[in-house]
Amino acid sequence: MEGAFILEKLILVVIVFTISLVIAMYSTLAERKIAGFMQDRHGPNRAGFGGILQPLCDGGKFFFKEEIIPAGAHKPLFILGPTLAIITACISSAVIPWGQTLTIGGREVVLQVADINVGVLYIFGVVALGVYGIMLGGWASNNKFSLMGAIRAASQSISYEIPMGLSIIALLMVSGTLSMGEIVAQQSGFVNWNIWVQPLGFLIFMVCAFAECNRVPFDLPECETELIGGYHTEYSSMKLGLYMFSEYINMFVSSALMAALYFGGYNFPFMYELGLSQNWITIIGVLVFFLKIFGFIFFFMWVRWTLPRFRYDQLMGLGWKILIPLAIANIVLTAVVIVVKDTYF
Repeated sequence: MEGAFILEKLILVVIVFTISLVIAMYSTLAERKIAGFMQDRHGPNRAGFGGILQPLCDGGKFFFKEEIIPAGAHKPLFILGPTLAIITACISSAVIPWGQTLTIGGREVVLQVADINVGVLYIFGVVALGVYGIMLGGWASNNKFSLMGAIRAASQSISYEIPMGLSIIALLMVSGTLSMGEIVAQQSGFVNWNIWVQPLGFLIFMVCAFAECNRVPFDLPECETELIGGYHTEYSSMKLGLYMFSEYINMFVSSALMAALYFGGYNFPFMYELGLSQNWITIIGVLVFFLKIFGFIFFFMWVRWTLPRFRYDQLMGLGWKILIPLAIANIVLTAVVIVVKDTYF
């Protein structure tokens, strides 16, 4: 039984890892297509039908381009930077519940790599490690623009992890658990989604997710107009590709987190009233979950081609002067509502 359990989890890990990479690959194509649509032009349309093979061409280009390491760079850390960035991006999805149980050959298979009772803390811990990959790459490049981008990334990450954590505290007060599996299971149906009881917390979490992923309007660590390319200015070949992949995987995982924590994850309206078997409910739930994720990914891309980049003082002011007080107020308001509800209802 232990061998079957380990094999089941290994297969699930491979599937989740493959899906993450494929979505990251085709997010690059989707972003360019959406940019083309919003700017009234064609996106990539040469490689394959409608440009469907463009991500494969881009990947081949990254693999076969000449790799250049600056003479003054700290080579071990220069290599470790993008490696750490992609590893932390990939392992952050380990506690996300992708669906309910599937019955295969008389055995129930849980569509979650690891349902640990501190899943939310695990995600925050892994996300906090991700910025070290950026810091190492920026410092080891021995380039002033790279170092400035790395410093910006570190200060931005610290500033926005605080309101993000505070917004999650209010959510945990409502759900009463740190387990991702239990949080999603509590949101069965439609009226039980956490977005209805924590709209302000969701808004704070979403803004912080943009900042943690270094997406516009929070892409100060790599803004081309000021820092050439920021922390990855000196990178080329697949090392640059790993940084780009980690950004898109982080965007995918952030979208999955928002869908799981606030929008019910794999839950959908009338899921138990349709009279379907458990396997069919699970399959439809997985598809619904990914539709929610793709909706958030589209929103990430839409914002990129709609809003201008913040100045750095505006970015810091938003985090420390607006989001943190709002998150604290949300915790107090949530506590008051819970006490009143338990006392009088």
